[in-house]
Amino acid sequence: MDHDNKDNPEPATPGVSRRGFITSVGTGAIGVAAAGALVQAAPAPAHADVVKPGDVSTITLTVNGRTQKMLVEARWSLLHVLRDRLGLTGTKVGCERGECGACTVLIDGEARYACMTLAVEADGRDITTIEGLMTGEELGTTQQAFAEEDAFQCGYCTPGQVMAAESLLRTNPSPSLDEIRQGMAGNICRCGTYAHIFKAVAKAADLKRQGR
Repeated sequence: MDHDNKDNPEPATPGVSRRGFITSVGTGAIGVAAAGALVQAAPAPAHADVVKPGDVSTITLTVNGRTQKMLVEARWSLLHVLRDRLGLTGTKVGCERGECGACTVLIDGEARYACMTLAVEADGRDITTIEGLMTGEELGTTQQAFAEEDAFQCGYCTPGQVMAAESLLRTNPSPSLDEIRQGMAGNICRCGTYAHIFKAVAKAADLKRQGR
């Protein structure tokens, strides 16, 4: 039975009354209809230009101290350009979704995943790969520390581990063990050589402080 009349008012209860609910639904329906009319009346926005997969751009990269000017497709990752266009295969292909860290390089001195960076994003930037840490055939300080501490097993993740360590030590020359762990957290070693990796980073820090 419907008691929504003046003679039998509903008792005050918490929440929304039946009358309030019906009223709100009716008001909402009117609002939706009005909004729909406004949308139909408004002119359609101009569509943004769509970049096609085959479209190319000219970019300039400074890779390991050498200037490289090249044509790249908008969809190409920096990882693809480094390995397949410049032949710098020390940067490894791992997960290709920013989880394992095997593709880590330095961009303006900061560790970045090359698989998650578009080549066009790196235009005009300074890039260092694992090859760029060497002097001729001589290993860089961080590379040497990894070798001396046996901080690898299969070695596939090692280039990314070294680049992450290099980035850490450039910003924090004397990291604590906890800071080393945090700094290396974005790089996975499936062989589980983390204890040796942490020792290698600490040793690299010592060697760098000695000017080596």
